[in-house]
Amino acid sequence: MLVVMEKNATDSEIRRVIETIEAQGWEAKPIPGGERTAIGILRNETPVDPGLFLNLPGVKEAIPVSKPYKLVSREMHPEDTQIPFGNDGRVVIGDGHLHVIAGPCAIESESQALKTAERVKAAGATFFRGGAFKPRTSPYSFQGLGKQGLKILEKVREETGLFIVTEAIDVESLEMVEESADIIQIGTRNMQNYPLLRRAGQSKRPVLLKRGMWATVEEFLMAAEYIISEGNGSVILCERGIRTFTKHSRNTLDLNAIPFLKRESHLPICVDPSHAAGRRYQVAPLAKAAAVMGIDALLIEVHIAPEQALSDGPQSLTPDDFTALMGDLRSMGLPLPSL
Repeated sequence: MLVVMEKNATDSEIRRVIETIEAQGWEAKPIPGGERTAIGILRNETPVDPGLFLNLPGVKEAIPVSKPYKLVSREMHPEDTQIPFGNDGRVVIGDGHLHVIAGPCAIESESQALKTAERVKAAGATFFRGGAFKPRTSPYSFQGLGKQGLKILEKVREETGLFIVTEAIDVESLEMVEESADIIQIGTRNMQNYPLLRRAGQSKRPVLLKRGMWATVEEFLMAAEYIISEGNGSVILCERGIRTFTKHSRNTLDLNAIPFLKRESHLPICVDPSHAAGRRYQVAPLAKAAAVMGIDALLIEVHIAPEQALSDGPQSLTPDDFTALMGDLRSMGLPLPSL
């Protein structure tokens, strides 16, 4: 249920609605808007009777919310969410620009990170991605540099001004990541790691949530609901390809999900064509296809020497490839910002 207040509703009238909700054992979630305040009702196990609120002073209407994901839905939050970055908030994901997040799958050394960061910034990226903690399919694969990798990422931000995106793989690493990064990434393997999602929801850092490789879109949105229900409304939904029966690519990029997510949710949308493709030659075409669908960000793997990469080399663009892609995106008239 969404209780919509009149434009001129007073603070005391809003407070009375909240007290009425809480008296039923439910949770009240005020949602300030441009013209009026709405109050979402959460944690109700049975349908809510609109009559509890329609006669209260200052109440305009009570609207049933049909989706199981309430806080992420447009029914409860019609306006697009915008997530500002930096002290001046000049860089915003969700404001109509197409931000590009670029960098290697894993941080391997300070030199590798800085050289890559300089090239992707020069090409037009506004965010730098790189894994300090790497959940890998094989226990024998490179697992990341951990704290050392986070220190390198901090240096990248200091020297280039790029905002930092890196993954937390558990609650312990999240506590370190939120000290160093501008965005906490929750990877595909952890999309339904509910303790981790709840802890991310308690963070003040925005969260980039990747869709699970076998997850439906509804399950994806419910994972975002876990984060927002803990108080962190700055969530970016990242489509990164799902497992299907194909062998010509690593995963299948679900472009059908983008218009569905835009209709169902107010959260910004990011697309990761690198993990969907798994093959370098497919990354740029997929990036362009996703970009024209009105998404808010692209997440692209770039490595200064992909053939020597310790992780995901076959799907990583070279800096020259990345520069060419950014030129193509500009020639398509897409709204790329700059730092």
